[in-house]
Amino acid sequence: MNRLDPAHPYNDDNDEDDLYVSMMYRYYTDNLLQPDPAPLLTRRAALNRDREEGHRRLVNDYFAENCVYQPSDFKRRLRLRKNVFERIANAMEARYEFFQMRYDARGKRGFTGLQKCVAAIKLMAMGESPDSVDDYMRMSERTARESLYLLARGVVETFGDQYLRKPSLHDMQQLYAAHEERHGFPGMLGSIDCTHWKWRNCPVAWKCQKAPDAPFTVNVNEYKFGYYLTDVIYPQYSTFVKAFRHPIDPRDKYFKRRQEGARKDVERAFGVLKSKWHIVEHAARPYELDTLRYIMYACIIMHNMVVEDKGLNIATYSPTEPRHVQFQPGTSEYLHRVVDIQDQRKHKQLRENLADYIYVGHENEDE
Repeated sequence: MNRLDPAHPYNDDNDEDDLYVSMMYRYYTDNLLQPDPAPLLTRRAALNRDREEGHRRLVNDYFAENCVYQPSDFKRRLRLRKNVFERIANAMEARYEFFQMRYDARGKRGFTGLQKCVAAIKLMAMGESPDSVDDYMRMSERTARESLYLLARGVVETFGDQYLRKPSLHDMQQLYAAHEERHGFPGMLGSIDCTHWKWRNCPVAWKCQKAPDAPFTVNVNEYKFGYYLTDVIYPQYSTFVKAFRHPIDPRDKYFKRRQEGARKDVERAFGVLKSKWHIVEHAARPYELDTLRYIMYACIIMHNMVVEDKGLNIATYSPTEPRHVQFQPGTSEYLHRVVDIQDQRKHKQLRENLADYIYVGHENEDE
């Protein structure tokens, strides 16, 4: 028999192997097969937020027949009247599965659409972190953030056709009449200073697209497009009306004062939007660009819904009314449009006509 054979009687390797196997078996049975072994990593205990209690508290505070808080408290905290909020919440629940109350795989009830809508709108109104609604709404930061994203997108998809619509010719005429009655400027559409957009960053597809075809007349001179009041940094387009930089004539001084006053009036309207929805004026770095777009549009839509609910809207909506159609780039009409809008001569002529019109009206009022 070969001595190298493991079965050789003079080879003690088998004894060492048996000892090693015996030690491993004892370690395995004594340490690894304990009934309650100590966990290698400490796991976070599941947090029972009691979603049902959060829903009951919300209903009892705001939506019950004898609720704790008054409608004025609801409007102050969510920036909407209860009927406007219910219109939004009902639309979200009917159209999107996320806002419908569901059960998970364990049979545990999820959040109701009411809880998700209140959390999302509260975040828009207060501009706070999604974690801030946990203690009252019993909602995790992740669910609150998802509610914010999906409600913003849902509001745009559901109500955008009505409250972000392109103006029709009838809408333009109503805007003209409202601005002339309040500010004395015929053909005025508004002010673009309140948007705080740099002109060089204006999307290429939007250039020369901000002036709908809605003619108006000033001092027997007819103009094809409405105009916006701007400051001196904007180009000399026929759709922009700027104040005189250094007026000397009394007419020019009066026009400068009226133009700047009208601009500030429109800018204050945008300030109301920011004061109502604090998420608009707070830091936006945590959000992606597409999400920011939906959040901004959703705030504008809900603001317009509030204005309509108060009966202060200027233009009325009709689903059957034809909408204004923009010219498509590349057509001959579009090229003529660009040349017409960028005509500096018309820009100066329009300002002169408006200055004469407003100053003459001022003199007639003094008489």
